[in-house]
Amino acid sequence: MVEGYCVKCKSKCEMKNPEIVQNVRGGFMGRGTCKTCGTKMSAMMSKDNAEKAVKQGAKKGY
Repeated sequence: MVEGYCVKCKSKCEMKNPEIVQNVRGGFMGRGTCKTCGTKMSAMMSKDNAEKAVKQGAKKGY
């Protein structure tokens, strides 16, 4: 699914309950929580990767 960097764990891991949103400037971002520690995390992504994540089951928020 969607991977991002967790600041608390200091590692790259999968997001739990990811949501793909679009920011004001038109970029795409994945938001969710860390599977390991439960901290909120986010990841910037391209339009292609955002559409792929939605097809894999991420929630669409735009």
